[in-house]
Amino acid sequence: MNELVRISYDSERPTVSGRDLHETLQVKTPYDKWFPRMCHYGFVEGLDFSTFLSESNGGRPAVEHHLTMDMAKEICMIQRSEIGRKCRQYFLELEKAWNSPEAIMARALQFADSQMALMRSKNTELADTVAIQNQQIIEMKPKVSYYDVVLNCKDLITISVIAKDFGKSARWMNRYLHDKKIQFKQGEIWLLYQKYAEKGYTSTKTHNYAGSDGEQHIKPHTYWTQKGRLFIYDLLKADGIIPLIEQEMEEAYE
Repeated sequence: MNELVRISYDSERPTVSGRDLHETLQVKTPYDKWFPRMCHYGFVEGLDFSTFLSESNGGRPAVEHHLTMDMAKEICMIQRSEIGRKCRQYFLELEKAWNSPEAIMARALQFADSQMALMRSKNTELADTVAIQNQQIIEMKPKVSYYDVVLNCKDLITISVIAKDFGKSARWMNRYLHDKKIQFKQGEIWLLYQKYAEKGYTSTKTHNYAGSDGEQHIKPHTYWTQKGRLFIYDLLKADGIIPLIEQEMEEAYE
């Protein structure tokens, strides 16, 4: 079917641009005078049409309208012209195709796909939140030894600081701990597996920050305790990787 008038499918139902219809019907009266005259036939804004301003190209934005198919068909009848009759028949055929069982099923499947995608996104966010909260709960459990209490009073540090002690990058260190089955990535944050999360190696904090959208957001971050730092030290040393300061000491005694 050749496109006689452009149809928009952006909303829940097809609509027609008032200016496009005015041009197609070859109406001599200017649009800003013609459209109010059409509204005198009983069309209601919000029910039969919606009003908006077009994007400005340096001048004053023009008033535009989105018309329902029913309103567009009635306006075509009012014109009492051959082009009006053709446009009305064109809208009837489009409406018939829109309401066909195949089209209805296609829209239903499309809606179902969008809902599934939305649910998957929300489930991922929920899983991230639950995982972070679980680790925070574990980390908040009372320490049972004096050694843990003392270490808990020390400053928390980031993985990048620990990595720097060994001449490594944070990315390298995170990958190393992941390969050792110490931690896993949940969303954008590294979390310890249950076996290590209870040992007081880390402390997960959340920080508020202003996003590009102007809204306040929360970003979690995992910090390591001094006990966790010693744990990483022992892991690396077992693999023959020692801190830079110890490397310098070995070189001094050679």
